[in-house]
Amino acid sequence: MAPPESVLTISSHSEHAGANTRGRDNTTFLRLWNGFLTARVMVAVALLVLHLLAWSFSQQGSVAVMACSFGYLLATLVLRIAARHAPPPPQPGVQWLASIGVDIAAVVLLQLLQAPGTLNYTPLLGLPILMASVLGTLVLALGTTAAVTLLLLAWAWWPGSTRDMDAAYLQAALTSTGYFILAYLVHQLSSWLTRTQQVAQRSRLDARTQKAVSALVMEHVADGVLVVDHDAQVHLANPAAQALLGRGRQALAPFALGAQAAWAPLVQLAQRQFAQHHPQHADVTLLHPGQGPVGLRVRTWLTARQGHDTDTQAPLCVMFLHDLREMQARLRTEKLAAMGRMSAAVAHEIRNPLAAIVQANALLDEDLDDPVHKRLTQMVHSNAERLMRTTEDVLDIARVQRQVASGESAVLTLDDEVGHIVADWQAHAPASRTLQLQLDCDGVQVAFDAEHLRRLLVNLLDNALRYKGPHADSLRLSTLVQPDGRAVLQVWSDGAPLDQSVQQHLFEPFFSSESRSSGLGLFICRELCQRHGAAIGYQRSTEALARGATAGNAFTVVFRETTRPGGPASVFDTIIV
Repeated sequence: MAPPESVLTISSHSEHAGANTRGRDNTTFLRLWNGFLTARVMVAVALLVLHLLAWSFSQQGSVAVMACSFGYLLATLVLRIAARHAPPPPQPGVQWLASIGVDIAAVVLLQLLQAPGTLNYTPLLGLPILMASVLGTLVLALGTTAAVTLLLLAWAWWPGSTRDMDAAYLQAALTSTGYFILAYLVHQLSSWLTRTQQVAQRSRLDARTQKAVSALVMEHVADGVLVVDHDAQVHLANPAAQALLGRGRQALAPFALGAQAAWAPLVQLAQRQFAQHHPQHADVTLLHPGQGPVGLRVRTWLTARQGHDTDTQAPLCVMFLHDLREMQARLRTEKLAAMGRMSAAVAHEIRNPLAAIVQANALLDEDLDDPVHKRLTQMVHSNAERLMRTTEDVLDIARVQRQVASGESAVLTLDDEVGHIVADWQAHAPASRTLQLQLDCDGVQVAFDAEHLRRLLVNLLDNALRYKGPHADSLRLSTLVQPDGRAVLQVWSDGAPLDQSVQQHLFEPFFSSESRSSGLGLFICRELCQRHGAAIGYQRSTEALARGATAGNAFTVVFRETTRPGGPASVFDTIIV
């Protein structure tokens, strides 16, 4: 999305309170400047043509007047060509001599060279006054008018210019007064137009910026946004709304909301909004042919209400569409987080009483000889151990947060560490814990805490052992190096494929397909990987075994390099044990 267009900068030139502000690179100012330059050229051409006509018809005229007219035309043409892109600053100064100064000088020369009682060139002095009033400051405008006033008084006083001196002075005073009034009023109007233009430019910039920001927000907001008129025509729809409606994310608006029968609930909600004039809230279901139902929570508002001053434009209905599936997923995540915090607190409280029960049961077992009683104590011991493991799983989450936050990950040789962990794991039950080990990361080091790697690998191996088949090659552990140089660890077993519903929640806390499992093993694996910058995933893969190609479940860990980034917050980060 392109950023909002830049507008022309307006520079401030102030000299006192109420000073005029001009934009030196403002398009309108430049257009006015070129307009005045063109007007000067036209006046010079008109003077020269009039003098040529007078010369040709009456054979009267002064060569000096003709030369002055031609020189004035040449001066105006040079300035029109040379300064058309560079208007002068508005303050009084020598920069105005080439325009205002030349105009006044030309009129003075023409008036002096003209024979008495013929033409009067003083009306042409209005052009430099207008130029100073529109393009310059108030001081320049009044100064130019004052200079013209002095010239008018000088002509009235000039010997031989007129027979009635009193009338001449009165005429000069009246003309000068009109010029002063004209200069002041024109300058005030010009200043007001300049300020209005500045406000309009700032408003356009604000509108463009707001439009760009609104478009950016709507483009990336997760919720759908529709803008609908009274006829159910959609004027604006962001990509999220297009996707929820079953259209392409880049489909264009406007389009008719009543074009598809599946959108009928939205049309009805929009009509109810226009009829009742207050916000509407409803849960609707869109039924697209050949697709599953899409549940939406819809909220609507009107941009304006009938009968208000803002109803010059018909009100529009703004509809916010929320995917109920995402809302339920967020709610489930929040519930799981709350459950995890509560479970961690409960586990911490029951650990000590549970340890006392295990110790008392062991002491009682030493004094019993009856096989029935022995079986009972064994049942107590077995279930207490199960509770103890669940408690430790819950508390492991908080331990992971505290231990990893305390420092950098260790750098260890992957194959050596995996070999030690597997040997210790098999030593507890050599008969049942058989696997094929293939280590191909010779000398490759990874950034991972050794104890956390042991916990990660033991959880994956225990999980695979629980679901593997009876064959000697039903469980495999391998390491390798990817083309990008990152090390990979994979635990594969030939267990049955997981249901799609199970795969979606595989790494969530307290989720398990078995009633006897705490549902924390894979969640802890994910937490450990995220804390050390690694990634863990599940996929169904096929391995070439001696008994043929066999499909199985593979859990793959891709390690990062040795620089540890900050991991995302855990749902148990607030629990410190």
